[in-house]
Amino acid sequence: MRRTMRKLGTLIIVVTVLLATQTAHSQATMSITDLGTLGGVSSGADGINNRGQVVGTSRTASGENHAFLWTKRGGMVDLGTLGAGGWGSSAYAINNRGQVVGHTTTASGEGHAFLWTKEGGMVDLGTLVGGWRSSALDINDRGQVVGNSYTASGERHAFLWTEKGGMVDLGTLGGGNSSALDINDRGQVVGRSTTASGEGHAFLWTKEGGMVDLGTLVGGWRSYAAGVNNRGQVVGYSRTASGEGHAFLWTEKGGMVDLGTLGGGNSYARDINDRGQVVGYAATSPYNYHAFIWTEKGGMVDLGTLGGSDSRADAINNRGQVVGYSTTASDEGRACLWTK
Repeated sequence: MRRTMRKLGTLIIVVTVLLATQTAHSQATMSITDLGTLGGVSSGADGINNRGQVVGTSRTASGENHAFLWTKRGGMVDLGTLGAGGWGSSAYAINNRGQVVGHTTTASGEGHAFLWTKEGGMVDLGTLVGGWRSSALDINDRGQVVGNSYTASGERHAFLWTEKGGMVDLGTLGGGNSSALDINDRGQVVGRSTTASGEGHAFLWTKEGGMVDLGTLVGGWRSYAAGVNNRGQVVGYSRTASGEGHAFLWTEKGGMVDLGTLGGGNSYARDINDRGQVVGYAATSPYNYHAFIWTEKGGMVDLGTLGGSDSRADAINNRGQVVGYSTTASDEGRACLWTK
């Protein structure tokens, strides 16, 4: 079920931000738009499709977290929860057909993955056999959904869900746990899994080859893959030999390449579009992080904030529109959209 909130036009602020350079980073100009809230104090955006539809999570006036769908024409719409009695939800991804996936708490207090459509509302995707909790984290244009679910033995495993086959366990890299974070239209899945030695590593899963360990940056010991485009390019995060966390770009031909930082110690890549543009967030000081966009030609560029100290970019579409989260000058957290 869903409830339509009034368009928060008075809360939409468009700010032109001159992107700051860090060391040798290039300059660019983008506008950042505050997408408002569902009546509460904070919100954050997690997904955007090529039509510019945005999904995420917002506080409501009553203090609950609810999944939302935002459009330029209609503003922010509350997607509700699973049936009567559910009390919280979050939307993580939207495909080009307008299908939304995420996580919701049911009336019984369990957290379940959901699929939302305009025609059918919110549908419970269940869990792996015997499990009690699941989350759907991405959906491709074929309607294939990935995420994670607890198993009957209490471990958390990556899953692939289809309308025909239901929820299928993708296994692990030899350890106890895994999570699928992204899927492209070719059915390639990326995420993170523990290995037999207990380390967390980025993986790439295909129907033909199963789950493959992508390793780490040279000398590193931990990694995860957060995004994959339709060209099979993968982005994520890895520890370096010095112990810092750096964003990476992985290709089958070139392996894992360090994308650097915005001058601070750490960076995290969250998504990549079919043009090879990468977004994420990186440290600008020991205590602050800013959203970034990275290109092969321009390197890593700071996307700035809504006047506050922190921001993060979580998704980018093929038009180069970026969504995420930023603090305002009054230190409130807001879902935001960056556009050229």
